[in-house]
Amino acid sequence: MDKRLTIYFTSDLHGYFSPLNYASGEHADTGAANCMARFENDGNTLIIDGGDTLQGSPLTYYLRKNGLDGAALCARVMNCAGYDFFTLGNHDFNYGPVVLQRYIDAMDGYCLCANVSGLKGVRDTAVVTMKNGLRVGLTGIVTHHINIWERPENLEGILVTDPFPAAKQALEELRAQSVDVTVCIYHGGFENDLETGAPLSDTGENQGCRICRELGFDILLTGHQHIPIAPRRLEHTCICQTPDKGRKYAKLQVTVSQGAIHAQGSLEAPGSETNREAAAILTPLDEKAAQWLDTPVGHLDMPLPPQAPIVMAEQGSGIANFFNQVQLAASGADISCTSLGNEVKGFRRDVTVRDVVATYIYPNTLQTLEVDRAVLKQALERCASYFTLRPDGTLEVSQEFLKPKVEHYNYDYFSGIEVTMDIRLPLGSRVTSIRYQGRELPEGKKLTLCMNNYRASGTGGYDCYRNCPKGKEQSTEISELIMDYILEHGQIQVDKTKWLTVLY
Repeated sequence: MDKRLTIYFTSDLHGYFSPLNYASGEHADTGAANCMARFENDGNTLIIDGGDTLQGSPLTYYLRKNGLDGAALCARVMNCAGYDFFTLGNHDFNYGPVVLQRYIDAMDGYCLCANVSGLKGVRDTAVVTMKNGLRVGLTGIVTHHINIWERPENLEGILVTDPFPAAKQALEELRAQSVDVTVCIYHGGFENDLETGAPLSDTGENQGCRICRELGFDILLTGHQHIPIAPRRLEHTCICQTPDKGRKYAKLQVTVSQGAIHAQGSLEAPGSETNREAAAILTPLDEKAAQWLDTPVGHLDMPLPPQAPIVMAEQGSGIANFFNQVQLAASGADISCTSLGNEVKGFRRDVTVRDVVATYIYPNTLQTLEVDRAVLKQALERCASYFTLRPDGTLEVSQEFLKPKVEHYNYDYFSGIEVTMDIRLPLGSRVTSIRYQGRELPEGKKLTLCMNNYRASGTGGYDCYRNCPKGKEQSTEISELIMDYILEHGQIQVDKTKWLTVLY
């Protein structure tokens, strides 16, 4: 007799619970509360989340900055969906073990994360018997690059190991329990192109292809990369991945017939209906958050709207200039670099809290490093690799920054130096000039460079920073430094220096 299982899967919600476009404050058919309105549980259903829940939206920023228990509130909303299992994402560690533990404790579902220890209530595996008798074995894992990205104090008492050995051991334990279906919830993605098999990275940050190739779970639910991957087969495993911010969820239909497993499904749009229980929690919070977010905090001498990423990268961005202006003031460093998110709201002349948190979206802090020309040359060559030439000789964004996921945030904008790049030259030799204080920067001269702590870890292709001597690290998040700067200065003259000349 055939036995069927339905799986609803979300991942990388990043605090986008309500059907709102937080940049504009307007309604949108998106978010976790609208996804969960379409979940139906008949007893042969599992509802699962892949992590990165606690950080990333103006709402979660409002909760944190106004002394509200964001972890517990996030869990209350998630509980409205009846999640059975969830794993942890790298951004769930951003606020330290106390906050993360509160979230785990408040969730009704079970936390599965086999490569994380030091948190209560986190299990390696679980076996659940469905109403129809089907035995499903599950585990969860998260990318161990948390150890590179996260501040040490946020991992105090927590050990994060390589997920592959943990997944292998978990699978062996599940198979020993004679389960019918094995499921791995992986907050990580794929290191190879799913169509061609071509390698995309060799860092170990994403190991989905290796997991499918060498382990063979029946189902691998992935996240982290924010790539929409409708349920499909890779090797002998059914895989899928959802986009971020509750823009879609995955629905899988699994059939087990005489030991054979068949899985199919789709990525589904949230629709316009909102889960009533979640709405009762979120609506009053959203109303209070909107008042706070729309509070004016200062005035710029010019609006700073976003442009197409390739245009901003080539011609410069007033938004990036302003961020660097704040970072230099806060750090006292000689030079600064910053990046912009894939989606940027920008600033009007009258700046509100919403403008700040919707334009600088990350919970980064400010780190100062000691660098020289050789280090800067390597970093700037990485920036230069963002550009490529079309056949007609015009600029476009390199595929390296677009696949397997869009990474405009790995292009850096500098302040305090003047750089010339010639895109007609081979990769690695495009940076032809680095000037500091009006003169070519000599070899060996030491400068202090401030940047976010994520970039200072060497992430995003900037390995050159990893061994640089570290200076002061600011404990205040950069988004708060921006607001403090605006509040302190009131009327602000934005730095209009053009740092880059691109030849092509």
